[in-house]
Amino acid sequence: PDTVAFVPISGWNGDNMLEPSANMPWFKGWKVTRKDGNASGTTLLEALDCILPPTRPTDK
Repeated sequence: PDTVAFVPISGWNGDNMLEPSANMPWFKGWKVTRKDGNASGTTLLEALDCILPPTRPTDK
């Protein structure tokens, strides 16, 4: 779906975790479409940073 970021990584080699990897030339990046606006990137860190926290009720 358009609302989930797919990021292929290699934890063993550190590919696409903190910076883009040359070992996966087929991966051009991810793109997320949502109501608040679009987000895009290439690494797992960028995908985690673009997660929006859920709204919680404050009147309890």
